[in-house]
Amino acid sequence: MIQVLHIIANNSSVPYFSWLAKQSKHQQELKLSFAALHSERPAMLDEMKGLGLDCYWVPFSQAKRGSSMMKAVPALWKLFRSVKPDVIHCHLFDDSVPALIAARLAGIKVRVITKQDTGFHWHYAPKALKFDRLNNRNATHIVAVSGECRDFVLEKERADPKKVFLVNHGIPLEELSAQSDNTKTVLKQRYALDGRLVIGTVARYIDWKGYKHILEAAPKVVEQYPEAIFVFAGSGPQEDELRSIVKEKGLENHVVFTGWLKRDEIPSLYGVMDIYLHAASLEPFGFVIAEAMANGLPMISTPTGAAADGIIHKENGYLLAGKDLAIEIPEAVSWLMQNDRKKMGEQAKKASEKFAFINMWNGYSELYRKALKLPSSGA
Repeated sequence: MIQVLHIIANNSSVPYFSWLAKQSKHQQELKLSFAALHSERPAMLDEMKGLGLDCYWVPFSQAKRGSSMMKAVPALWKLFRSVKPDVIHCHLFDDSVPALIAARLAGIKVRVITKQDTGFHWHYAPKALKFDRLNNRNATHIVAVSGECRDFVLEKERADPKKVFLVNHGIPLEELSAQSDNTKTVLKQRYALDGRLVIGTVARYIDWKGYKHILEAAPKVVEQYPEAIFVFAGSGPQEDELRSIVKEKGLENHVVFTGWLKRDEIPSLYGVMDIYLHAASLEPFGFVIAEAMANGLPMISTPTGAAADGIIHKENGYLLAGKDLAIEIPEAVSWLMQNDRKKMGEQAKKASEKFAFINMWNGYSELYRKALKLPSSGA
């Protein structure tokens, strides 16, 4: 049995850690445990205990990242020496820096990093790019979650190509497409969506998610389709700025900010949308893209992350060129409205099978086996 210790920072609970934990109960090959670097006692401690799995807490302050990383190195080294995992698997920048150093010092032979925040430092904090490259050197295996992510890691972070493996993120398709008619009715009433052309986006209100590009395009969409309403599902630091733009452009009757929504409401939210629109400048993967596809929505997206890997232009979605979104988005909406959106949504749902959670599980398992020089599952 392969013992794998997954590590993540700044998250009290992580949905796909829960998916990994539940899947591990149905097989005998991998024994999983988890560690959370968090400022307060993380919820996953109790969650994993309830599933019969070990979970560890390493105190970590995101507000004091530098000193917290330094303190985490000896704490993680001690944990690794105690647990003796065959593999340590990191997932975000803040956990990867101390964990990969500690694992190397502890003699852990297989050190995996999944690149989930690729591109942030390149675009917004270039001085920190050297630490991304440090992580790539300390890791023995680098998981790119999309083709774009892989290209970025190779070209911009200059990672060793022999270390880089493509394993798309995966989601439990049935669980995340389980819509409720009652919830859809509630959402339509809550946001006054009846009789509207609902164009939705699910993402944090932050710059690289592309909300400002959508608002630049919105007046042209509304001019052609007066019943159009843009549903922005999320929360984040850019909300005040976005609300100001909405007011400036006179879009108050055409934009809804939902704020934070319950996780079990999201599939039904997709169910009340007519079109899903994603205008992000960069997505290492983009879970919401896979989720929208799984819910059978016709898609408009920039060619990034899961969209670039899963969407075939004008077959199961519409890929924007990403050069002038204020012009491209209205053109894309118009094209979808003039074509068979239902058929396109059906094709998107079929294509989402590429992002089934079991594919990610099998990809990780195969990577671990190869790294430890064990026979493949088909051997």
